[in-house]
Amino acid sequence: MTRTEDFEELRPLLFSIAYRILGSVGEAEDAVQETWLRYTASATQPTSTKAFLSAVVTRISIDVLRSARVRREEYVGQWLPEPLLTDPYEDPERSAELADSLSMAALLLLERLSPLERAVFVLREVFGFGFPEVASAVGRSEAACRQLAVRARRHMDAGRPRFEADRREREELAARFFDALREGDVEGLRELLAADVQLVGDGGGKVPQLARDIIGAEKVARLLASVFPSVVRIGVEFEPREVNGQPGAILRDRDGKVINTFTLDVLDGRIQMIRSVSNPDKLAHVGPVADAWALTREVKEARRPRTTDRRG
Repeated sequence: MTRTEDFEELRPLLFSIAYRILGSVGEAEDAVQETWLRYTASATQPTSTKAFLSAVVTRISIDVLRSARVRREEYVGQWLPEPLLTDPYEDPERSAELADSLSMAALLLLERLSPLERAVFVLREVFGFGFPEVASAVGRSEAACRQLAVRARRHMDAGRPRFEADRREREELAARFFDALREGDVEGLRELLAADVQLVGDGGGKVPQLARDIIGAEKVARLLASVFPSVVRIGVEFEPREVNGQPGAILRDRDGKVINTFTLDVLDGRIQMIRSVSNPDKLAHVGPVADAWALTREVKEARRPRTTDRRG
């Protein structure tokens, strides 16, 4: 195989490692591209191309994450990972770990770890790398990496999200949810929501967004039911999609441009969490992005009561 062929074969793995460390599609793609540049600049062919490239993309991702954490501290409103529609890396032997680590809930939990803990956890627990490879990738001893892995696993296990195991049941519940959303069916929505459900939005201060998280089935149901029938009237469509391995949808305007993404955490037959990403910087990889401000004005107009002409 040529270097290019070697790299392209491993690109899905490299992206998947970088995305889980960074929580950003754009930053993960940049990390993979930088890995390619360093690979082509290397004078010698590594003994294990997989180990070498995985180590390079991990080190780049750790450096990017350290600077990204400062930016996230200054982020306007709630920060959520960039939505990922499809994980390019597939490994039947680790499919459960791969799916669990991709969810918004797991990525937010990873945010609590230090960059080194996060990298060690991703390489060891998600992708099954041996400790010698992990140590080489993060530049620490095997003993130090074992300690980092224990600490990271303890943090992750303490807050690890649980989801509905049956995929078909999750998808059916999500379909009922989006049907009720279109119709503004408060009672139908309330039946699908957990009592302590949370609605969380990430607009990054760049689009109209919730002033705060909304908590509780009654509040969430009434808010959603008050807005979305008007959204449907102006031609917005819900495209059911799996987002970060969870049931969700992409909202598109009448021209097919992306407004936001929804992901639903489902447990015990109820929706526990609704996350909406509408920051246009986080949606560009999904497709052309809609003008959220113009849409908001249009929705307000659609919700305004019609007056009849009483002249004559």
